[in-house]
Amino acid sequence: MNAEYNYDAEGHFFPFFLFIMDALVTIPLTWNVLKPSTELEQTAARIASDFKPKDEHLIEEQRQRQKKKARKTKRILAVALGWLTMAYLLYLVYNAEQTRVKLWDPYDILGVSRSADERQIKRHYNKLAVKFHPDKASPDASKNETIQSINDRWVEMTKAFKALTDEDIRNNYLLYGNPDGKQGTSIGIALPHWMVEEGNRYWVLAFYGGLLGIALPYLLATWWYGTQSKTKERVLHASAANLFREWKEDIDEDGVVAALSVGEEYSDYVKADTKAAKLETRVLGSPVVPAAAKNKIGSIDDPLRRKTLCLLWAYLARLDLGDADLEKEKYSVAPTAILLNRSFSAISLPFQLLQPLLASFRTSQHLIQATTPGSSPVLQLPHFTPEIVAKIAGTQLTSPLSIQKLMALPASVRRNLCSDLSDSQYSKAMTVASRIPQLRIEKAFFKVVGDRVVTPSAMVQLVVKARAIPPATPAKDIPAFSVKDLDDKDPDEDDLPGQKSREISRENSEQPPLAHAPYYAADHAPRWHIFLAESRVGRIAVPPFTFTAFDRAAFNTDGTPTFNMLTFRCQFQAPPQVASFHFTMYLVCDSYVGFDSKLDIVLDVKDLSEADVVESDDEISEPDEDSLAGQLQAMKTGQPPPKKKVKRPPPKRVQEVASSVKAAGGLDHLPIASRSSDIGHSLT
Repeated sequence: MNAEYNYDAEGHFFPFFLFIMDALVTIPLTWNVLKPSTELEQTAARIASDFKPKDEHLIEEQRQRQKKKARKTKRILAVALGWLTMAYLLYLVYNAEQTRVKLWDPYDILGVSRSADERQIKRHYNKLAVKFHPDKASPDASKNETIQSINDRWVEMTKAFKALTDEDIRNNYLLYGNPDGKQGTSIGIALPHWMVEEGNRYWVLAFYGGLLGIALPYLLATWWYGTQSKTKERVLHASAANLFREWKEDIDEDGVVAALSVGEEYSDYVKADTKAAKLETRVLGSPVVPAAAKNKIGSIDDPLRRKTLCLLWAYLARLDLGDADLEKEKYSVAPTAILLNRSFSAISLPFQLLQPLLASFRTSQHLIQATTPGSSPVLQLPHFTPEIVAKIAGTQLTSPLSIQKLMALPASVRRNLCSDLSDSQYSKAMTVASRIPQLRIEKAFFKVVGDRVVTPSAMVQLVVKARAIPPATPAKDIPAFSVKDLDDKDPDEDDLPGQKSREISRENSEQPPLAHAPYYAADHAPRWHIFLAESRVGRIAVPPFTFTAFDRAAFNTDGTPTFNMLTFRCQFQAPPQVASFHFTMYLVCDSYVGFDSKLDIVLDVKDLSEADVVESDDEISEPDEDSLAGQLQAMKTGQPPPKKKVKRPPPKRVQEVASSVKAAGGLDHLPIASRSSDIGHSLT
């Protein structure tokens, strides 16, 4: 085998081959590691707060564990190893002994000038023959000369002489670069010689067989089955199937919490049989945990699910479990429960039932804020405990006490009610209340781009104009808005930049701060869901649109609100029937309790015959004076053409709804944040 093929004995080419193979893997992987993060939690600001709960060190430990999962540690190590390998291969290439290919030059061999004629060449050749002919030259030991080297040198001189004097041989030299004519082509293999030696070839074959036959299929199978084992919500298919079996038409928040305990993901860090009895004693003995939840815990036989459900209720009730291991498990279940809850929401959508979807969204709020369903929203503020909230609520005529109601009280009255808090604690709570992005709807209406009315099966936009106004903002500090802020004019058909600017993208969006959730062991970017429902029958008419960013900045860099008017659009297909459709618009935030809104709204679908007819002078305008038609008209009439008419804007849309509607709990309704999905939905 060695006699038939040429190998890279000097190691000149094999490092090049390895370098290219390494670069094909390392460079794309480097881009994957260094490219800007698309995770919302990695790009948003934070609400300024120095509040630290009792188990802050345990929560931070779990938060760092969550971040470590998304840190791409293995990829970073692979990239570092790849670049080190590439640097070493470059070092080998640079320091390898270079084999210089010398062109065969008869003038150089004979030592004559290129301008020498044939007579001069022959005369010089005869002089060389006297000195270098094998019959006259003798080996010089000091120069390591041998008879063979003398013969080889003379043969080269003879070839060079004939290449310059013999016509046929000269033609061979000019055509092929060699007096002997066309030479054979030698193709080598860029493998080092030691790899194909008799004793090593089998080891090399075994290595390639293991790499291509075992390692590569294993990696591909691991990647493939890893992706196929999870849904698009990044939940195991087995967990999604368990959630589907737990779904019920009349499920409430307590039922959703129980359903979230079926996830198989908990088995990674929840030890089913460790200190389960102690945990159950604390949970079942707590007055904060609902009786229905206690009954559900008692009916579960699976030890993992039973302990997981106890941990979830211990987290929501903020129970002190008196054990470091149980406390770690308590704070670790919430991020997994949020992931499973998104899958539960996705399972609820095809059924188009309102109750399960609302229960799922509101369960997310309680998981983020660590509050039990039905508890006071004021518990979201720092240092507020159930005892303090109960004392405040006992002095009020209405209940439950919300953050908005608390902040609506005069400052002196509010401070007296919160007398159990120190000045420092009270200040921290008020600071957070002044940073929560409560969205207030100023106007909402339906429209069809380019048309004045909504016609059957048209693509309808639900446009919402809103401002971010934290609940702690005094009414005197809220500036009035202009009527122009509520307008939503369509861009001209030829105004491509204007049309593009209406689409909220990652580049031109403003993300609100991360949710203030001191008990939640992960960073969370707030999301707002807006959808239309038929409340009379409890069904969803338009599935939720999820919004995560604003088209304009809602907060300044110092955390104060900008009061900018924000515009949000939800596009879907109108019903094919001509009628008036009465809907309830729901606006639900997944991160804060008590900030949801609902608004009765009417979609009036008109017949095509009632569509406005565009006036003729809006369609046909006089030619512009700078156009060819304008110049021809000027030559014909002797007068310059009039200026080009500007198309009159259409009158205001007929499908407008004022925002003076009360939200749940007596609050003003809130707006929506930027859409993360552009998928249109059809009404049925």
